[in-house]
Amino acid sequence: MICGIVLAAGSSSRMGRPKQLLDWNGRPLVRVVAEATLAAALDEVIVVTGSAAAAVTDALHDLRLRIVHNPGFAGGLSSSLRAGVSALPADAAAALVCLGDQPFVTVAIIEALTTAWRACRAPIVAPVYNGVRGHPVLFDRTVFNELLAVTGDQGARAVVARDPARVQCVAFDDDRPLLDIDTPEAYAHARALLARQ
Repeated sequence: MICGIVLAAGSSSRMGRPKQLLDWNGRPLVRVVAEATLAAALDEVIVVTGSAAAAVTDALHDLRLRIVHNPGFAGGLSSSLRAGVSALPADAAAALVCLGDQPFVTVAIIEALTTAWRACRAPIVAPVYNGVRGHPVLFDRTVFNELLAVTGDQGARAVVARDPARVQCVAFDDDRPLLDIDTPEAYAHARALLARQ
């Protein structure tokens, strides 16, 4: 059983408005990410909300996923990561952790990561976009306790970096998935890239 965790709880302080709800071709950004995750046929998808929780939940209301609210979202990204991992079913064998502000992560990318994990059962499977490691990252259940131990305003970067030998990388020749939309400038740049597709 492979589950998806979409982290969509941030306060978007640099954006100045909830980035989870930014328009992306007529859909809220978080919905684009959630739909890609669902389309990859994961066994369950969990979306972690925090800031703008009611509006984010409303944007996803008709999708077959589970909303988990993180009341401590102001404590940083790690609190949402822990909330998502804690909500995983007991029989989850792996979890794919996605960021809610990376709309260029496609179904094909997610499926390539899950296929690689099924083939090698590595503790961690990560994408590499034109030589740069990025998201989403798939974690085997043997790593869940390490994810639950992460603190502060950081995600799982330290867990991934702890032992490179246990990380299976999957290469892609597209660097657009590296874009996360944290500022108005980044949003404008991403929209320009989308328009050129």
